[in-house]
Amino acid sequence: MLARTKVTSAPDHLPAGERKAQARSTEERFLLRVDGQVKSSFDSKEPAITAGNMIKKAYPVVMVTVVDSKDGAIEVIKA
Repeated sequence: MLARTKVTSAPDHLPAGERKAQARSTEERFLLRVDGQVKSSFDSKEPAITAGNMIKKAYPVVMVTVVDSKDGAIEVIKA
């Protein structure tokens, strides 16, 4: 019978402090959501609205919103 190989989460030759984790993108305050999925984040509201308007103009059927993650306010981008 064949022996199973041992599966590890990180290479054994690296110490625990030097193992690389999957990098997460940092989120800014204003989130651009398209059909409920966060696509990008911005540090101010104006660039988020501009990007949302461009997406809404190209794809008028999708639901585009700008979410203020600090205040919890949601602004719907309309065509």
